[in-house]
Formats: sequence, structure tokens, C-alpha cells
Amino acid sequence: MARIRGVLLAFVALALSMGAEAAAAEKKYDQGATDSEIKIGNIMPYSGPLSAYALIGRTQEAFFRKLNAEGGINGRKINFVSYDDGFSPAKTVEQARKLVESDEVLLIFQSLGTPTNNAIQKYLNEKKVPQLFVATGATKFGDPKNFPWTMGWQPTYQTEGRIYAKYILENLPQGKIGILYQNDDSGRDYLKGLKDGLGAEATKRMIVGEIPYEPTDPTVDRQIVTLKTLGARTFFSTRPHRNLPRRLSGRRLRSAGSLSCSLPASRIP
Repeated sequence: MARIRGVLLAFVALALSMGAEAAAAEKKYDQGATDSEIKIGNIMPYSGPLSAYALIGRTQEAFFRKLNAEGGINGRKINFVSYDDGFSPAKTVEQARKLVESDEVLLIFQSLGTPTNNAIQKYLNEKKVPQLFVATGATKFGDPKNFPWTMGWQPTYQTEGRIYAKYILENLPQGKIGILYQNDDSGRDYLKGLKDGLGAEATKRMIVGEIPYEPTDPTVDRQIVTLKTLGARTFFSTRPHRNLPRRLSGRRLRSAGSLSCSLPASRIP
């Protein structure tokens, strides 16, 4: 919650700056901005495999309602238009076009997901619509040379992976690591960060298996059974697959009734 509040406050500061610059330009505003309103677009997985993250969009909407009740930004109210993409890149493209071409928003703010934001990055940059504070830590969203209208926000997944590697080296130096990663740029970034943090020798010695999954996979039983078979004793998951939490009970990993092994779980919350 503190992170969400922090990014929203940062946006408010940016909007104040934009308002001051607009006033200096004799009220020549871009699409989505008037003397009384700033229209902001947002795309969230309110349904689908990552619907747990819908809370972020609802929290943002509540914050903007509070901000409006307190007078808005320099007298301008925030019109927050948020659509569901079900974590489907094709749907994200559809919703982004609707926000830009029909709703005529000033910017797209904090839309969530690596493959979903990737699907609209080129389009938004061609349209020169800010893709602001992207809600993903994939390194590709920090490329101002090629995508100047895209701005990342959170620490990169590679940085997080190196932090987890440091913890493993300090606390589980003899661990046999089984990795379950989401099959997209976010999962591969985590994987690279973990390996970079472990170093070449520890990576070769400690990682016994690395298996991808798709966000739409109904279960990850097959991948978990395979990691157990490969000798994994330390479990690293780059993303919380929707069926993973019920497979992890305390510090024991169970699958298909036949697998029961103690695995210290390192998971991204």
C-alpha cells in the first residue's frame, strides 16, 4: 500500500508540473486536459489469471476520488478511466485504442503486466501518448532512446533476482534450486537476475531445474513434480501462479497427492 501511495503522489507532483507548464503555454492543452479536467487511462486485469492484482486499480480509483473531493489538482478533477483486459495482450491493445481514440485520455497510467504493456508500447509511442509508471519491473520498459514516451516505475525484476540470490547464498549455500518462471520477459528477467546474483559457479552447482509456465495454465502440478524429480530442495517462483498458493502449505509443497517434500519457498509476493 505504501508503494502504491508513493507512486500516486509522484503522479500528482508530475501533474502539478504539467499544469504549470500548460498555463504558461497560454492554455494550449494536449488531448485529455482542460481547465477543469485531466483524463487518465488505465488498464488492469480485473478478470482472468491475474485478477488478484485488480486491487491495485481499485486503490488508484479510490485515491483519485479522494483527491477530487479535496479539490483536485490546481482546480482540475481527475477523470480516471480504467478498463479490464483479463491479462490478455490482444484485449490490452483493444482497450488502449479505446482509451486513446475514443476516450481521448491524456496518458495511460500504471497499467499492469509485462506482456500486456509490451503489446501497446509501440502504439502509444507512435501516438505520443505517455505510457507512465508502467506496473512491471521488466527492463525493456526503461529504454528512453527507443521508447521516449514509456516510463517504468518499480525496481527491475533483474534487481529483485539478484537480491534473492544474495539471500540464498547467505542462508542456503548448499541449496538445490528448482525454478518455476512465467514464460515472458518478466520471468526471464527474474531468471537472469538470479543467475547473475549467484554467479557462474553457484548457478551451475545449485540450480537443478528451471521450468516455464504460461499464466493461463490451469495448474503447475507437472512443473512442480518435475522439479522434485530433478532433486530441488529450494523452490524459487518468479510469479505467483493463481494455483500455486494452495499448493504451498506452510513450508511444505504438495502436488497430486503423491509428492510431499520440504521445500523452503522463495516466492515473489
